[in-house]
Amino acid sequence: MERHDIQRLFKQHYAKMLRVARTILYDEQESKDVVSDIFEGLLRGRTMLMPDTEERYLLTSVRNQCLKRIRHQETRLRMEAASAEQPSDAENEDERITDIVEFVVSHLTEQEQRIFCLRFTEGLSYEEIASTEGISRVAVWKHLSHALKEIRNRFNPKGL
Repeated sequence: MERHDIQRLFKQHYAKMLRVARTILYDEQESKDVVSDIFEGLLRGRTMLMPDTEERYLLTSVRNQCLKRIRHQETRLRMEAASAEQPSDAENEDERITDIVEFVVSHLTEQEQRIFCLRFTEGLSYEEIASTEGISRVAVWKHLSHALKEIRNRFNPKGL
């Protein structure tokens, strides 16, 4: 779609599109954002509108974008409410860290334990760990990858 075609559509349909968006969202700025996003999509995309259906397409796009924003807001509010209902408990976090440390000590080799501690306790870079351990950076990466894979499999088996 050419730029002049989009300008024509903007001049012809912007006011009506904005009214529809305001009716659904009850928010002036959100409504303007929705309509602007639709025209931006037309500028970037390869959408070809037929003269007899262009108004219907634009108004339907406004409705769909507004409903999408409402769903997004509702989801965000539900997530905020859920996180507020479950206060983070420091004791549970301490227990989880203790479980991970016990797992590292009981299931990883001594070298993997040293590399893991140097990286996550001391905060050393791969290069620093490699020189400390006398191995290559690739070997450091392989040991850390294996250790993290084992920890993930143990504490997050479903990959959540």
